[in-house]
Amino acid sequence: MKPPVQGEIVSKDILDLLPHRYPFLLVDRVLDFEPFKFIRAVKNITLNEPHFQGHFPMYPVMPGVLILESMAQTGGIMVIKSIKDKMDGKIFLFAGLDKVRFRRPVFPGDQLIIEVEYGQHKMNLWKMEAKAFVEDKVAAQGIFSAAIVDREDG
Repeated sequence: MKPPVQGEIVSKDILDLLPHRYPFLLVDRVLDFEPFKFIRAVKNITLNEPHFQGHFPMYPVMPGVLILESMAQTGGIMVIKSIKDKMDGKIFLFAGLDKVRFRRPVFPGDQLIIEVEYGQHKMNLWKMEAKAFVEDKVAAQGIFSAAIVDREDG
């Protein structure tokens, strides 16, 4: 068994970082991470995922919005891990998408490798560039904006 890559974050750690849970937790493992620089993560696509019942029964394709959500969650992990001491009582929420492109479909059995690069941040608004790959080919890409806001439990 090979030793873990520096920066690797496993599923139990992801549960501590993100508020998402099944069936909406869309990051399985973080392979590498460097604060304020980049993150590389994995999402394994399986036929057991509930969206494949209707998208599409005879031609199961992962919905593009879920690919984007997986990319956003990966970016969220990068930001949260970069500023963990400032996240108490806060939550990281999507604010916008730019230049999104879908380059190829994603099917059950595929493994998404998600790479997110830090762009910039000003106050509570963060920008990052993300790409999702299947077998070294870009499946989706875009520029993501997200905001850190007070969590309103209630």
